[in-house]
Amino acid sequence: MGNLDFSFYNWDVFSKFVLDGLYFSVILTVVATIGGIVFGTILALMRLSGKKWLDAPAAIYVNGMRSIPLVMVILGFFLLVPFVIGRPIGAEGSAVITFIAFEAAYFSEIMRAGIQSIPRGQVFAGMAVGMTYGQNMKLVILPQAFRNMLPVLLTQTIILFQDTSLVYAIGAYDLLKGLETAGKNYGRPIEAYLLAAVVYFVMCYALSYLVKRLHKKIAIIR
Repeated sequence: MGNLDFSFYNWDVFSKFVLDGLYFSVILTVVATIGGIVFGTILALMRLSGKKWLDAPAAIYVNGMRSIPLVMVILGFFLLVPFVIGRPIGAEGSAVITFIAFEAAYFSEIMRAGIQSIPRGQVFAGMAVGMTYGQNMKLVILPQAFRNMLPVLLTQTIILFQDTSLVYAIGAYDLLKGLETAGKNYGRPIEAYLLAAVVYFVMCYALSYLVKRLHKKIAIIR
C-alpha cells in the first residue's frame, strides 16, 4: 500500500480522461431509466390486461430478460444487432438499446407490483363513474402506483448506474473506462481502479441516502 501514489489525479486528468466517461454513464442511466419505465409500464399493462395474447409475450420477454446476465445481453446486442441490420451502430448506441431493453423487464415488475398495490375499490369507483380502462389507468391507478413505487424505481436507477460499468465489455467510454485510461497513461492502474471504486461508492451512497429521505416523506404523505 505504501507504493500507491494518487498525486497524478487532478482536475486536468479528470477533465481530459474522466469527464466524458462520467457524462456518458449519467446520460446512459437517465435514458435507460426513462425508456425502461415507459416500456416497462407497457409490459406491465400487457401482463395485467387479462388477455392471453398480450400477457403471454410480455411474460416471455420479462422472464427471459431477467434470466440472462446483463453482460451477456450487452455482448449479444453488440454482436447481433449489426449482423441483423447490416451496419455497425457503435458501442455507445448498442449500450443504450441494450439497457433500455433490459431494464424494461425489471421496471415492468416494479410497475406491476405498484399497480396491484392500489386497492381494487378505487378501480371499481372509476368504473362506476363511467371511466374506461384506459382512463382509469391514466387518471387513477398509474399516478398512485408511480408515487408508491418511486423509492423502488429510484433504487433500481442506482443499480442501473452501477451496471453501466459493464459497457466496458464492448469498449464504450464510460466512467470506469475513463479512469482506467487515465491510470494507464500515468502508469497507475491500481490507483485508477481504487479511485473508480471510491467514485461509484460516493455517488451511489449519496443517491441511496436521498432515496431513503424521499421514502420517509412519501410514508408521511400516506
